[in-house]
Amino acid sequence: MHTTIDGLTLSSRPFAGNRLLTILTAERGLIPAFANRASAPRSRLAASSEALVYARFVLFSHRGRTTVDKADVNRIFFGIREDYIKLCLASYFAQLSAELLTQDEPAGEPLRLMLNALHHLETGSRSPTLLKPLFELRLLTLTGFMPDLVGCRYCHEYEAEGFYFFPKEGDIACTSCCAVHTPMGGRPLSLGVLAAMRHIIYSPVERLFSFSLTGPAIDELDKISEHFLLFKAERSFPSLDLYKSSAI
Repeated sequence: MHTTIDGLTLSSRPFAGNRLLTILTAERGLIPAFANRASAPRSRLAASSEALVYARFVLFSHRGRTTVDKADVNRIFFGIREDYIKLCLASYFAQLSAELLTQDEPAGEPLRLMLNALHHLETGSRSPTLLKPLFELRLLTLTGFMPDLVGCRYCHEYEAEGFYFFPKEGDIACTSCCAVHTPMGGRPLSLGVLAAMRHIIYSPVERLFSFSLTGPAIDELDKISEHFLLFKAERSFPSLDLYKSSAI
């Protein structure tokens, strides 16, 4: 059976003389597909079989195996490929998506998040240091790990003089309640960073990228977001280590 579908190639690796692609699509989530002889000279699938390429694929499925019959490239994101730090961060986004998303489940919002993040990364309209925690928190939200930042876990206060964030529970507690209940494992959370986190997880997709942070607040957001993600994912990511080493 043939299917025509738009998708972003998250990964591409050699497999028995061909290439095995992991394609992120809105309709079917992750699709593993074989691109036969994609590495051969003058292959018509060469460009579309690279990671971080958005293309229209014609897929053929038979007996549980999917192959790429044809592909027309929509966007290659050249500006990312020409910058090592951007490429490392984009690869991390792709690895996260491949880890947290599944096959045969609609993934329209995660695909849109990925494409928008790559666009802002390529054009430089948002800095990599801001895009990283934004992407982490929003993807966690879309895949069932949304933290509860509405109010203090004890008194339900939305606004207070200060809060702590608890990665294990994925919630917050105000400083006054923490002094009484003394919960373990909390990280101090400034009000500016809390506002940014609320924007990232609760805002409509059209406004997702319309905020800014500067200086120490970006570093605070980055550390809290990464800690929360690694706790929920229960694994490390080589692409994250590569990005962090490249950004030094």
